[in-house]
Amino acid sequence: MKIRCIAIDDEPLALDKLKNYIERIPFMELVALCASTTEAMQVMSEAEVDAMFVDINMPDVCGMEFVRALSDPPLVVFTTAYSEYAVDSYKVHAVDYLLKPFGFEDFQRAACNLQKAMPASGVPQPACVLDALFLKVDYRYVRVALNDVIYVEGMNEYLKFYLTSGDPLLTHTTFKQLNECLPDCFLQVHRSYVVNMNHIREVERSVILMSNGAHVSISDGNKDAFMQYLRKHSIRK
Repeated sequence: MKIRCIAIDDEPLALDKLKNYIERIPFMELVALCASTTEAMQVMSEAEVDAMFVDINMPDVCGMEFVRALSDPPLVVFTTAYSEYAVDSYKVHAVDYLLKPFGFEDFQRAACNLQKAMPASGVPQPACVLDALFLKVDYRYVRVALNDVIYVEGMNEYLKFYLTSGDPLLTHTTFKQLNECLPDCFLQVHRSYVVNMNHIREVERSVILMSNGAHVSISDGNKDAFMQYLRKHSIRK
């Protein structure tokens, strides 16, 4: 089941970006692009909408006031160029907040948070799992299939992705943002490492041998969760 969403912004370029990003998320469906809150009200009166991306600084009605005025608002992600609105956005129970100019990684995080916030419908919904990530590397975005990620190393404000082929890729993000959109086979085994369990060759004591020959340490704080995963996926006498 897809998340039906609308985008509200008086800037055509901003709407074009939201349209592009929404269409790249497999569990999202774009219902309409709205250049005003009046247009958005009309759309919501005629179609079912699960979520909205709304600019706070709208010329007709402030995006925040627009959401407050709705008797039964959908899930909300605010967008704006002004960081001082961040705290206020959560006062109206926004799911997330995107500070312009935002890239696809930030949008992807917000999309994952929307999926987590969707109410249960009686039909089992998958966790926020994509089959690939778009990593911002220098001035370009690189699509990386999750199956090709062997492990990820944290390096201050950057993450280095070690892949089955090619050189490692370095991107500016955090483990917190990454973990929100990873399937269960990815485990954080150390403050500096997340591993793809499908690429583990063997484990001895507190050291993992990965499929590329790398050795990754398991920290004491992550060992219980790691061993629980191993026990669940192993055949023992």
